[in-house]
Amino acid sequence: MIKAVIFDFGGVLLRTEDHTGRRRWEQKLGLAEGEAEHIVFNGEMGRKAQHGTITVEELWAWVGDYLDLSAAELAAFRRDFWSGDVLDEALVNLIRKLRPSHQTALISNAYNDLRTVLTREFGIADAFDLIVVSAEEGIMKPDPRIFEITWQRLGRQPEETVFIDDFSHNVAGARAVGMHAIHFTPDTDLRTELTALGLQL
Repeated sequence: MIKAVIFDFGGVLLRTEDHTGRRRWEQKLGLAEGEAEHIVFNGEMGRKAQHGTITVEELWAWVGDYLDLSAAELAAFRRDFWSGDVLDEALVNLIRKLRPSHQTALISNAYNDLRTVLTREFGIADAFDLIVVSAEEGIMKPDPRIFEITWQRLGRQPEETVFIDDFSHNVAGARAVGMHAIHFTPDTDLRTELTALGLQL
């Protein structure tokens, strides 16, 4: 029986609905489409920030140097980079309704400021019994250790948990350690998927 429902953040709860701001900067800076995301998220420094070996402010300082941006340009780039992100309020409401009959948790490959973002910017940190951040643990999904840390801190066995993520390799990683998992897309009917696993919603 599922006792804990565990969510990813970016790509599930928070999704980039409008890429206009990022594309505008890519055109201005002569970057290929999608290169801004690669620089911030998936390049060497982005991954260091998600592993917690550098802070988010050190990452953005590097981005400014790498793209040869002034302080004002970097602030504008940073603002525009996040401007198309939208929080899925309906999904947040579903998470809140899962409690107290089920534990809720978050596992995110994210920078060291995620708890502040969840608390001050989005006001949703209180929706989770547990928040596990890659930058704090020094481990990124799909490393099995980050999943093990999560279910152990929840006091659960892997088969008592379900993990929801937008990346198939993270879903596969969760399943590999015995967790149930759902591959999330914007078209996913999560209520139906969870009901199929035996949750009464």
